[in-house]
Amino acid sequence: MSGLQDLLREDLRGHEPYGAPQLDVPVALNTNESSYEVPRTVVDAIVRRVGEVAPTLNRYPDREFAAVREALAGYVTSTTGCAVDADQIWAANGSNEVLQHLVQAFGGAERTALGFTPSYSMHPLISRGMGMTWIDGMRSCDPAVFDVSAQLAASQAREVDPHVVFLCSPNNPTGTALALDVVEAVYEAAPHAIIVVDEAYAEFARPGTPSALTLLPGRERLVVTRTMSKAFAFAGVRLGYLAADAELTSLLRLVRLPYHLSAVTQAVTCAAFEHTGDMLAMVEAIKGSRDALVAGLDALGLTPVPSDANFVLVGGFPDERATWQALLERGVLVRDVGIPHHLRITAGTPEETQAVLTALREVISTPARKDSR
Repeated sequence: MSGLQDLLREDLRGHEPYGAPQLDVPVALNTNESSYEVPRTVVDAIVRRVGEVAPTLNRYPDREFAAVREALAGYVTSTTGCAVDADQIWAANGSNEVLQHLVQAFGGAERTALGFTPSYSMHPLISRGMGMTWIDGMRSCDPAVFDVSAQLAASQAREVDPHVVFLCSPNNPTGTALALDVVEAVYEAAPHAIIVVDEAYAEFARPGTPSALTLLPGRERLVVTRTMSKAFAFAGVRLGYLAADAELTSLLRLVRLPYHLSAVTQAVTCAAFEHTGDMLAMVEAIKGSRDALVAGLDALGLTPVPSDANFVLVGGFPDERATWQALLERGVLVRDVGIPHHLRITAGTPEETQAVLTALREVISTPARKDSR
């Protein structure tokens, strides 16, 4: 072990950082980005807004990012029907930083975080990074089932008595949405915990899928996190946010870095909300690609998991790693998420959907190469 390894915190030794391959391929469907470029109307608004703030970049930005919070509150209220005030909104550089703020404020050393895996890999990474003990909860007693029941989740929450609980709806990497009774049951079963419902993919949910935003009134320990990276095609902007009780959002000021949202980030974010309709039009196109992808995978004899996200987890591969490599050799990059016999595929453009289905058809029909070792 090197000298630096000796100096590293003991609880971080041996762990792997977050990472997904960033390869130059014709069809990149591995990180759940939008395949659609930002609309020209929004680009023009961004240029105008950034031009307005550029001369004042010698000054610090609005520490309270008031315009961003007003815009986000208006967006959440108008699109979900859940009335949210600006003082209930918090934002940061991607939803990962939002999650980090929550763990900094309510987690830390000698505290415990609970999540139900497989789920978003950053939840344990952020928790461990803040010195928390991470507990892998079960989604089901059957490893082939990716849903989590209210009874099973609540029983684990009572047993662990955590300080932070992570729920994910739609869940990444499975794409499955949570029933609200799961959130309600966990909230009651973990009375000392902040309950975080990660809704990064909420805009892609099928009609009738409920949002935990409806549960916020009267639940001061409940937090719903979201992002502009997916539905708004803003992965490069890094703007995530949460909605919660106003007192909870106020407490996050204790851990945020000074002026954490740059003036440029705030300007770009506000520009997007001038054209919400243009941005969300891409969501419907992506949902169409997702549904076409599910149908195509099913026709190939594979087993796609019903998805409320902008990706599909698909099973049925005898060797998922070999399939991943074979697809890459055909110019298609998907995600190996570590679930045996499964791969995760982002829903892209119709052309990308056809490309991945064509590549999969070739891979499935090609006899596996024998190991020469």
